[in-house]
Amino acid sequence: MAGKTRIALAGLARGAGASVVIMSDGDNDSIHAKLDEYQQRAAVAQSKAAQAYGRLLNLAENRGSGQIHRIVKFLAAIYNGQDYSFDLFELRAVDVEISDDMLCCLDALRWGRSDLHQLVPDGDMRIQAVIEQWGLRPTGI
Repeated sequence: MAGKTRIALAGLARGAGASVVIMSDGDNDSIHAKLDEYQQRAAVAQSKAAQAYGRLLNLAENRGSGQIHRIVKFLAAIYNGQDYSFDLFELRAVDVEISDDMLCCLDALRWGRSDLHQLVPDGDMRIQAVIEQWGLRPTGI
């Protein structure tokens, strides 16, 4: 089978058997190019989010306006979405620069490369302190 590559896809759904897909070398190259693109996008998103998360965390630690409570709720939800909820409509109630940083964090979150609090110095300790300082309590899902 010249110019063809066999790729076995193990059960994608629970209980599904493996299936075999026949692809041309060009298709295989296209898939690898797409995966490389996704890796690059994920790396860029994580880099931007590390900076954005740091800025948001600094605001939460050092300011006290109404917007900051929304930032803290957002940071808590990014930290532990099962225990802390965040209404996405809150993005409308913060300054554009703040919502831009929040969106950067969400972009990195979807790629799932690392927990954002791990990308800033002492992130775990700092976010826990902010959550406690603002009196947030787990809400569950």
